Amino acid sequence: MKKILLLFACSLTIFVSAQNTVNITTQQYQFLKQNHQLDINKHYVFTDTYTAGAPVHFKNNSNHSPSSICSCMVTLDSTFSVVPFTIGVSPEYRNDDGSSPKIGIPFTFNYYGVNYDSLFINNNGNVSFSNPYFNFTPNGFPDSTFNMIAAFWGDVDTRDTFNLSGLVYYKITPTALIVKWEHVGYYTYHNDKLNTFQLILTDGTDPLLPAGDNVGFCYGDMQWTTGDASNGLAGFGGAAATVGVNKGDGVNYFQVGQFDTSGVAFDGPYGNVDQVDWLDYQGIYFNVATTGNIPPIIINNNICDTIDVYTGDTTHSVLVDSVRFTIGVSTPEINQIVNATISSPDAASLSYILTKSSATYKEYACSFKVLNLATGLHYVNVSATDNGSPMMTTNKSIIIRSHYDASLATGITETQSPSSISVYPNPTDNYIVIKHNFNASSSPALSIANVVGQNIMHTQLSSQEQTIDISKLSTGIYFATIISKDGKSKTIKIVRK
Repeated sequence: MKKILLLFACSLTIFVSAQNTVNITTQQYQFLKQNHQLDINKHYVFTDTYTAGAPVHFKNNSNHSPSSICSCMVTLDSTFSVVPFTIGVSPEYRNDDGSSPKIGIPFTFNYYGVNYDSLFINNNGNVSFSNPYFNFTPNGFPDSTFNMIAAFWGDVDTRDTFNLSGLVYYKITPTALIVKWEHVGYYTYHNDKLNTFQLILTDGTDPLLPAGDNVGFCYGDMQWTTGDASNGLAGFGGAAATVGVNKGDGVNYFQVGQFDTSGVAFDGPYGNVDQVDWLDYQGIYFNVATTGNIPPIIINNNICDTIDVYTGDTTHSVLVDSVRFTIGVSTPEINQIVNATISSPDAASLSYILTKSSATYKEYACSFKVLNLATGLHYVNVSATDNGSPMMTTNKSIIIRSHYDASLATGITETQSPSSISVYPNPTDNYIVIKHNFNASSSPALSIANVVGQNIMHTQLSSQEQTIDISKLSTGIYFATIISKDGKSKTIKIVRK
């Protein structure tokens, strides 16, 4: 009886100003949400919103210039601002189910043949163009209700008692919009699991994305899928989070997948509900500038980066024989079939096996042997074709750059020059342990650089096994290099979760 009376008292002060618009306070909204009384067909307008002040910038110890290379997960720096949601208190705008005011962008974004120069950033993992969306329980695509691009549509909640959840940031350049959900929690007030993911929209020319693509989804460590109000329990189960694009006309859409639990299982966009750890450190790129059949998507973080391998060089990389990577191909539309071919001009160096296969998704474990190849660029070419009408094909190349010509070796081998470096845990959260066998008399020093080559940390190494605090680094990929005073060096990639 108490719950019924409370609901009645709450409903007395809600003002319905139009057929589908409801004026409501944030307290009333939260009460209705917790009691599953919200009407998804209504547009809720909060009457106790806060006036947005000047954008607040994320601060760290560096002042990086914008990346000029194709790099998926862009590191937060002073050029990012917190999204000024219409609910939440400045400067952090912590909120549940909020949306930004309409944000103008200085370039034309082509969305299935319609040009846009403004949009809404929605707290729940998506952006939209016609209206802001509070909706916290995701639907699969296609869906006639929503016009959105969803990097991870789930019930994001950046409020918590100790402010352990991160925030939502954005950055606008002349040719790109970057929105980053950085270590965000889930409803209600939960911070025991946090997700990091990013959405990039461009005019189709920005080098952040591969040539010809205008949307990118980029992922860090993904730890939850579902909020409590969507029947989730401890961040999982209930209504699955959705990744994809949906114009809302039932024709122009695609779905990467839906995710409702932990683990790495993935069988394509429309098979079983998938496991969220499959998204960890993935980069997904595509083009929504045309209508009709969407070409297949090729999924691999190195599509827009070059894999550097220091083969045969005793002063660099740990990998001295081959580089290994995974390629996924998917057709994002219902009832289509995808097939792929993988090739290389250096055919004898390439090997691969099919590790996952369904009608809509195939995954390959690849190995490219570089030991006996000449220095310079080498290519692995991927071609994916669907059976839509008309049939569409996507072609991408993974570039592998060898920095050492084994035919010019002078007899120095890894066993004759035994300097080495290893790192654990990797990926990591707050610290790494560096192990090496550089001589102490050579005064080895550790430098950590980001993906654009900027050194952001430097320290002397006092022992051959040393713990390094990297908790101040943002989520992303870095390169750790040990350099000795006699000019020798070794480099290894590290991933900050």
